[in-house]
Amino acid sequence: MKNQNCFSVVFVLLLFPLLVTKWSCVEAQTCNPGEKFRGTDPPAGKCNTENDSKCCKEGEFYDTYTCSPPVSSSTPAKLTFNSFEEEGDGGDASACDNEYHDDSTPVVALSTGWFNNKQRCLKNINIYYNGNSVLAQVVDACNSTFGCDSVHDYQPPCRNNIVDASKAVWEALEAPSDSDGKYGELDITWSDA
Repeated sequence: MKNQNCFSVVFVLLLFPLLVTKWSCVEAQTCNPGEKFRGTDPPAGKCNTENDSKCCKEGEFYDTYTCSPPVSSSTPAKLTFNSFEEEGDGGDASACDNEYHDDSTPVVALSTGWFNNKQRCLKNINIYYNGNSVLAQVVDACNSTFGCDSVHDYQPPCRNNIVDASKAVWEALEAPSDSDGKYGELDITWSDA
């Protein structure tokens, strides 16, 4: 019995550093693109570009991601603009509740990795920009693995670091718009609430 205990202790002492090293290497890895996705042109009259949304292009290759950068108390991201209303440029109803959301409601879609298989569905995140912050509800994924179809309003896959936000979020952050009142892309940070 004494030999078994000694063997167990030695085994654990040798295995533990290996597991810690393996885990820390996984955490330190960067989120690299997966397979390239080949786009197709949208059907005539499809792909809503009202918020400067980009439409897929025939033969163009787009990066796909199944992961996003690690989440921290101050996660860097790109804020983009999206209308979650019916007939808006967000495409189908939101994945979390199968509903459309008014532009005056602070809601967001997160890149696939951050959306984490609906683990953040209907949870709140804090978004920070230039000394301002807003609490927004996660209602959808900004799909980083697929696009160029009706579900995604014929737009390319999202990058892996996107917080796609309603007008209410942009206004609460007092984010700048262009001379036409349109929002572009903004460097922000976010965290789980």
